[in-house]
Amino acid sequence: MLDATLTTQLSSYLGMLRQPIRLIASLDDSAKAGEMRALLTEIAALSDKVSFDESGSDARKPSFVIAREGESTGVRFAAIPLGHEFTSLVLALLWTGGHPPKVEAEVIEQIKALEGEHRFEVYMSLSCHNCPDVVQAASLMAILNPNIQTVVIDGALFQEEVDRRQVLAVPLMYRNDEVFGSGRMLLEEIVAKLDVKSDEREAAKLSEKDPFDVLIVGGGPAGAAAAVYAARKGIRVGVAAERFGGQTNDTMAIENYISVLETDGPKFAAALEAQVRHYEVDLMNLQRADQLVPATEPGGLITLQMANGGTLKSRSVILSTGARWRNVNVPGEQEYRNKGVAYCPHCDGPLFKGKRVAVIGGGNSGVEAAIDLAGIVQHVTLVEFADALKADAVLVSKLKSLPNVTIHVNAQTTEITGADGKVNGLRFKDRVSGEEQLVELAGVFVQIGLVPNTEWLKGTVDLSRFGEIEVDAKGHTNLPGVFAAGDCTTVPYKQIVIAAGDGSKAALSAFDYLIRQPSVPTAAVPVAEASPA
Repeated sequence: MLDATLTTQLSSYLGMLRQPIRLIASLDDSAKAGEMRALLTEIAALSDKVSFDESGSDARKPSFVIAREGESTGVRFAAIPLGHEFTSLVLALLWTGGHPPKVEAEVIEQIKALEGEHRFEVYMSLSCHNCPDVVQAASLMAILNPNIQTVVIDGALFQEEVDRRQVLAVPLMYRNDEVFGSGRMLLEEIVAKLDVKSDEREAAKLSEKDPFDVLIVGGGPAGAAAAVYAARKGIRVGVAAERFGGQTNDTMAIENYISVLETDGPKFAAALEAQVRHYEVDLMNLQRADQLVPATEPGGLITLQMANGGTLKSRSVILSTGARWRNVNVPGEQEYRNKGVAYCPHCDGPLFKGKRVAVIGGGNSGVEAAIDLAGIVQHVTLVEFADALKADAVLVSKLKSLPNVTIHVNAQTTEITGADGKVNGLRFKDRVSGEEQLVELAGVFVQIGLVPNTEWLKGTVDLSRFGEIEVDAKGHTNLPGVFAAGDCTTVPYKQIVIAAGDGSKAALSAFDYLIRQPSVPTAAVPVAEASPA
């Protein structure tokens, strides 16, 4: 099951175990059970602190639990966790075996203090790059708190269960038989949702912070670059991000960031965070801004009001809130979201194996999604509003060569239809003839561009008719001391490398603004020579 490279890596990791663990399998006579047995046998052979037996009797077969020696409960995998989930498997082995997680001590104590019984079922797919964060978070909680149970389920392996529960998007997390959350969620986010008093405590912590010299709102490439450039000036810098890494967390492959030949989104986001943490930057993750209050006098403090009730103050602010997937805004889209309407083909494509799906959008994202899905599903219908596909010629050529793809241009989507709580079709109109068509299918993937995350700024900073923050060549907005960068601005071409450049430029502009102000109310913070990532 494991190649030589993975075997070597795993053997090294298992050397970190501090106490013995047991892999207890619940198997049947299926081929997948045979694969699971082979994998667990290989793992047990790599360390004298790991044992394997087939005494399990769980209803989900095949599955296995990772338990401390002498115990029979722990993290259960109803999956063969390879692919994107191999790291989740390794971490579950290490954490169960006593190796400490790289998590803030405060979060660990918060998990241990959670009250009540919590039975988590996490549905994932092995090709989903957003799933490991949720899988690892739920696994760690089960290891740290005996009141928490976690089972990780591969939707492709338990198709009947997925169909019965109408799981059409991953990651999807159930708690005590009710949907708890969908999409990528960080450990801190999940814990905060369980800990009802966390918002109040977090708001108080934010409000107690001293004013910043530069406060950056948003933690994508633009925000990260701004933080690094500002921190290198030796001033007090803070980053308030709803999700550090931004859209890059949802990007499968990155092959056009200069000097990085190839990487994936989560790795890129982690690298951004590591570089920001190298400096003395106050990184406040999982924080959403609700209102920007301009300074009342030249050079005065700008106030940022947060969704949890806290407030932050700063002499200057850089807005780098990024953008999100654009909705097609037709009947059925919201009703069937995560019930057949999806936005990530890499994550959710395997759930539609052997079924018929549609992709709305003929740009690079849409065509790439259709090509990807064509290798998994029975048939793909691509619908494009314009009179021609807008993707790169090489992608269009590849798409047209696929036998199980039908392309419709000049096609206006009018409705996503459904029955029994899930999608069953897509209705569109030919913009030339006016003829309407209804295509029967099980899933619709929306890939039609981005919307800037700027609604909360309406009436405060000048926005374009598309909702983008209007900036000049140096990143200035219409408000003194307020700058903006990245996909939320009017700068053309929404690309990672452009966002990073604009973030750097905004930081330099903010510093230029600061040194021209008559007073400095906050103490400078020296640049850190080195700090752990």
